[in-house]
Amino acid sequence: MYLCRRCVGFLHARLMPVKAQNWGNLGYVLPLAKLCYLKQPTLRGFPQGYQNLSQRKKEMGQSCGIRCLADQQATPHRQTSDIFEQKKDSNDITTFKNSNLHHIASTQVSFPAYLDAVPCPSPFEEISEQDAIQITVPPGLPPVTFTLRDYVDKSETLQKLVQLGVNLFKLEQRRNVGSMLVRLDFQGDVSPRLFFLKDLGVEDTQLGPLLSKNPFILTESLENLQGRVSYLKSKKFSSEAVAAMVSKAPYLLNFSVERMDNRLGFFQQQLGLSAQKTRDVVTRLPRLLCGSIEPVKENLKVCELQFGFRKNEIQHIVSKVPKVLTANKRKLTQVFDFVHNTMGVPHSLIAKFPQVLNAKFIRIKERHLFLDYLGRAHYEPAHPNYISLQRLVSLPDDVFCTEVALVSLKDFERFQKTL
Repeated sequence: MYLCRRCVGFLHARLMPVKAQNWGNLGYVLPLAKLCYLKQPTLRGFPQGYQNLSQRKKEMGQSCGIRCLADQQATPHRQTSDIFEQKKDSNDITTFKNSNLHHIASTQVSFPAYLDAVPCPSPFEEISEQDAIQITVPPGLPPVTFTLRDYVDKSETLQKLVQLGVNLFKLEQRRNVGSMLVRLDFQGDVSPRLFFLKDLGVEDTQLGPLLSKNPFILTESLENLQGRVSYLKSKKFSSEAVAAMVSKAPYLLNFSVERMDNRLGFFQQQLGLSAQKTRDVVTRLPRLLCGSIEPVKENLKVCELQFGFRKNEIQHIVSKVPKVLTANKRKLTQVFDFVHNTMGVPHSLIAKFPQVLNAKFIRIKERHLFLDYLGRAHYEPAHPNYISLQRLVSLPDDVFCTEVALVSLKDFERFQKTL
């Protein structure tokens, strides 16, 4: 039979690691048997029926007229004459006609360990349809995307955050937050900070909302976080108060100790409150330590200069309703103007019931006009039908109608339609 040049190249490169001079005189076509074509082995997946690597190698060798030599059970040394499969046919020639092949056949060679592995396929090799069907390519992560949805299935960090209740939709809309979360390792970066928050006293149900508002806490070092908590406790904030402050103001622990110390000193000096009352105000409204100071300064000036409250009245208002310090200036002015100038409530009563400054303007207006229509709009404490500002703004509609206005809810709803 005849062996093509590709078969010779295969023997030279894979199965016959002998010296180059032994192959010097090989011709273009060697007389071995009829022409055969070499089929390179592939790594793209074995067809059904191949139970092990030896069987795969054997069938690959037989398809080329070459017996596979990489069987692990075979002896490491073989004669090259055993390589070629002798076909007993009357038309086939079973003798070698080239002296170089006789020399090669008498040479004993040892096969290295790399022959036990299937050779790498050529990129230009044609494979069968059956092999192509069994090729599985894992889906790759997109290099550029506008949503974290493409990474959730591949990222353990994102999967755990979703289970905690983190809103990834809101986070991916913020600049650079999505790429930051993808790079985080859950065991090394996220898990230690979650345990820190748990030890601090943050409830499990608050972890998701907290991280949805402040994912950057996952990049803060544990030493800095512990140092800021230690500072708050040194200022006599209880553990429960610190946990509540972190839950209400998720960015609190992102600020340095120096910043928090300056803020506490500012509020204690500007408001003239004692240390205990300052702690109470900050505990109830911890975003005072996080937000800007300018709106606070402006509201304090408005209350003193524009509204005409005395300093002790401002202290009482802030102690009862700290949100007055961060309220919208326009809304605060609108409520005070209506309560003081339209309803005729003096400063002393407003300072005594400061919750009215934090109520909705439309609620105050509708209820006052309804009471004035009924003739029951009396806000002086000395009047027999006195109505306190607290009951005016805090009661729900049905209770307000039955206990304050002394009418049915339907009457109040019909009146609202006339406004």
